[in-house]
Amino acid sequence: MNGTLLGLPPLVTADGAALVAEIEAYMATLPAPARIPVPFVSPLGSTVQAWNAGYPLPQPTRLDRLTRRPARPAPVSAADHLRLTSRYIGAFGWLQGAMWDSAGRVCLLGAQAAVLVHGYGTPATVTTARVQVMEVLHATGRPVNSPDEYNDRPTTRQADIHHLLDRAAARAQSLGL
Repeated sequence: MNGTLLGLPPLVTADGAALVAEIEAYMATLPAPARIPVPFVSPLGSTVQAWNAGYPLPQPTRLDRLTRRPARPAPVSAADHLRLTSRYIGAFGWLQGAMWDSAGRVCLLGAQAAVLVHGYGTPATVTTARVQVMEVLHATGRPVNSPDEYNDRPTTRQADIHHLLDRAAARAQSLGL
């Protein structure tokens, strides 16, 4: 912005003081809310949350602690398991061709295994969830022998996996699974 636009003579100095003065003069002409020095927070934004936020952690009982066994799994539906799987992939990264890597990235099966190991659901929950994923794959014209085969296809992207998990979770939810 040039000083002549504000009706001031243009001043140029080596240290830029004239520019600072010009900016301050311009800022003084703005309405009060625009001059409040607060960071902008988008109403559409969100904060970083743990992948299992909103789901109860498995709690060991007194007997579990005495016998040094892991806590019983937190009960989750197949739909919740699929949502947690998607969130786990979003948090740790997605991978093709292996269940996991040294960076912590996982494939679809690796994410389902990780959710199970963290104490959410049972092997039966995982089986039900995988059946729902297969149903969605076949219903959308992508016949494969397993969800892992779809995960490892060169044309599959991480967004495709999240979309698949969302659709399978919605299907499981509608069926009460």
